[in-house]
Amino acid sequence: MDEDIRTYLDARRYREAFELLLDRYQHKAFRLAYSMLGDEASAEEMAQDTFLRIWKALPSYRGDASLSTWIYAITRNCCLTGRKKFGERQTVSIEEPGMRAAVDSRLASKPERRQSRPDSAMLLAQLSPPYREALRLFYLEEKSYEEVATMLGLPLGNITLAESLGEARKS
Repeated sequence: MDEDIRTYLDARRYREAFELLLDRYQHKAFRLAYSMLGDEASAEEMAQDTFLRIWKALPSYRGDASLSTWIYAITRNCCLTGRKKFGERQTVSIEEPGMRAAVDSRLASKPERRQSRPDSAMLLAQLSPPYREALRLFYLEEKSYEEVATMLGLPLGNITLAESLGEARKS
């Protein structure tokens, strides 16, 4: 998919390569940043920082990893650094006592939503960042277990949550 970008990189035509990268990956970088930071303004800033870093790093891209993996790693690192700047957001597990009651009361307060599913974005925002990132990459970005592990810098065996959820998805 990214052969045209690699061709530009090999020819040292960084501007053309960057324009294609920006077009293909800016929304994905923003979504990853938003899933990690939980704030639209912070996510926009981190996505901009990500592409500034990518622009500066294009001449040194070696091609050891796919472009998407490389971009996700840069985005993730920007967000981890950005958390210090923006302050870590308090997260709550879905298993936390009272969480289910909060979801039920939110649904009960909106009659038109009683018949619908709980707000998945709200539920995802309550997960700690590693779980939220793994679920987002696996389900929304449709990455394989191996890709999720690589993008998050984790051993494949640590992606057990996505793996168990994947089995539930197949049934």
